[in-house]
Amino acid sequence: MGVKFKDIVTKKQISFEALRKKTIAIDFSNSAYQFLSSIRQPDGASLMDNKGRITSHLVGMWSRFTNLTRRKINLVIVFDGKMPELKHGEHEDRVERKEAAKEKYKQAVDEDDRELM
Repeated sequence: MGVKFKDIVTKKQISFEALRKKTIAIDFSNSAYQFLSSIRQPDGASLMDNKGRITSHLVGMWSRFTNLTRRKINLVIVFDGKMPELKHGEHEDRVERKEAAKEKYKQAVDEDDRELM
């Protein structure tokens, strides 16, 4: 959901060097969701350890956090607690989209359609 800043803050691209020795906050749940949905194995399955536990979020965050700290950027990881009421609708939409994607993926597997996977 997030906060809509685009009407009140001017977008400006900055370098990592400009953030050196500064402290930035990172929303843990958004980062975890980003990596859970984007880091996949070649067949489209989530990245997992040898016991079948999903590790995509851990690999992604470890990589990102290591990269930022090596650049001397200080991190504050924010765990925001309970989901606000306003976000419940968006959360339900995400769950529905995820279920639809699972069905499409299952169909692609059944049809051995690697491109769709």
